[in-house]
Amino acid sequence: MNNKIYTHEFIDVIGHNRANYMHHMTANWSPIAQEERNQLCYGVWGVVGTTGRWPEVVNMWEEDGFDGLAEGFRLELSRPTLQDEKLEKWWAEAANFRRGGIDRLLIPAEWTRTVSELCADGVSGTAYAHETYRVRPGTAGDFLSLVRDEAIDAYGRHGWELVGALRTALHDDAECIVIWAIPTWEQWAAFESDVHYAGGLKAWRERTYEWTTGFERFLMMDAPLSPMKIGRQPARDDRTGWTD
Repeated sequence: MNNKIYTHEFIDVIGHNRANYMHHMTANWSPIAQEERNQLCYGVWGVVGTTGRWPEVVNMWEEDGFDGLAEGFRLELSRPTLQDEKLEKWWAEAANFRRGGIDRLLIPAEWTRTVSELCADGVSGTAYAHETYRVRPGTAGDFLSLVRDEAIDAYGRHGWELVGALRTALHDDAECIVIWAIPTWEQWAAFESDVHYAGGLKAWRERTYEWTTGFERFLMMDAPLSPMKIGRQPARDDRTGWTD
């Protein structure tokens, strides 16, 4: 049973700094977060610009439930500057690469895997699909059950594997985020052809119309040190000259 909480971030990158930012998050931030906050890196991805906003990065962090997240808030927000004193150098460096972003908290379906389970199972993709479903208020949990019962098999026929199925917290229970690992570009192309023409996935899309008020899908690529890319959490040994 997955009883974690996830921090999901859309990050606006400055200029040509996407690679710098992704490295700073995985190699420099994640080891600190693991040691001091029991926070694991779930994934750091660059958005494929042809399919979404650019240059943009998606970060996801696995928190040890609401209690663990509360402890992280306490560490971060106890000073008048609303920043952990030990992280001032890290924040200053990050500011060179990003201008801002938007975060949300996500609650996983209890049957969706943690990042440790995903890495142990060898889940990885050439690319990843990030789907956002807007559903009627109060029905997000029920929609995730529909993903489990129908979408996993439908997507699986093209080799896509479910990474995570989550609903947004601090919200009216009307938004779901679903992430899939895509083995090859050919399997992405075959999937989209199936969705938009007369294939079996067209039936799944029409099924979602019964539940949703809006939908979008875009593609993402793993950062070089993203956990599902390397099969483990980023470690201090992955740093290149950074000291905190």
